[in-house]
Amino acid sequence: MVMPNNPSSDTKSPVDSASPSFVKLAMRNMVRKGSQSLMHFALTAAGLISFILLIAWLGRPSIPQ
Repeated sequence: MVMPNNPSSDTKSPVDSASPSFVKLAMRNMVRKGSQSLMHFALTAAGLISFILLIAWLGRPSIPQ
């Protein structure tokens, strides 16, 4: 049996073809609200790095001198 190279379009569900994907919607929203998205990304990155550094500082081993 020979399989076609391109899958037919009837294998997709009607919901996929009718509405854009969540990734496309998120990217469109990010382009529309560019500076706000970048600010939220920067705050999230800074918060995550701060949290990791805080956990590393609190969990540091105490070496007797």
